[in-house]
Amino acid sequence: MGEDGAVTSAPQRPDGPTPTPRLIATDLDGTLLRDDKSVSQRTVAALASAEAAGIEVFFVTGRPARWMDVVSDHVHGHGLAICANGAAVVDLHAGRDFVRVRALPRATALTVVDTLRLAAPGTSFAVETTSGINYEPLYPPFFQDPGAHVATAEKLLRVEADDASAPVLKLLAHHPELAPDEFLALARCVAGDHASITRSSPTALLEISGLGVSKASTLALCCEERGIAPSEVVAFGDMPNDVEMLSWAGTSYAMGNAHPDVISAASGRTVANNEDGVAVVIEQILAGLGQPQQLL
Repeated sequence: MGEDGAVTSAPQRPDGPTPTPRLIATDLDGTLLRDDKSVSQRTVAALASAEAAGIEVFFVTGRPARWMDVVSDHVHGHGLAICANGAAVVDLHAGRDFVRVRALPRATALTVVDTLRLAAPGTSFAVETTSGINYEPLYPPFFQDPGAHVATAEKLLRVEADDASAPVLKLLAHHPELAPDEFLALARCVAGDHASITRSSPTALLEISGLGVSKASTLALCCEERGIAPSEVVAFGDMPNDVEMLSWAGTSYAMGNAHPDVISAASGRTVANNEDGVAVVIEQILAGLGQPQQLL
């Protein structure tokens, strides 16, 4: 069941013919992964079958590189993943080396912090860099990152004299009382001229990247390097941080559990993540190409 209350029992294909895909781009949480954060055997087999058919698979996620263990064994040939909502391209075959970084300038991040503190008192912040995450005392703690520094955002974003501070991938903003979509709309209104602002959490947690940085724009760069057109891309997602990617791709699917904005942006719809909605569509694509399915 999606956030709009609709139940989807089978994939709804996009209208009209679509070219043979050369790349599949899929979000992770709420999309490829089940709610228990596992990758089902059916999904593993579908990803392997796509690779065998010559279709590249890119994981495109808001997760940082250090949280990619759950899928690192399933990246196959190219080894690359797009992390932090497009702020980083990471080689999972090479120890999570950063291949591309699209940083949020620290001065811009400080401007956003000042703006949101005025517009939404009670907002707390975390700073995600290439070396890890640090956060303010009132920010919900990251239990997966026990070594984080705790300080004000102003201190965490201060540029040291030797300018050796790790690049900022994204700023996170949390509000304890505002509704998630209300907080997103407010932040975009007051700070959208400075940075790209989105969300992927069911709580009022915003993810703030450099202006123009998104899953879509970084995926477009990766596809351009490979000579792959948007019409040759099939994309999957479930939350507002997937909207631009689903709109950019020639063929796109909202999950059965997707946010209403995602359903509106996608050209088709599949079943929920817990029903292996991504695998269902990949199997249909390969069946249409006459490709055999991998058995695991």
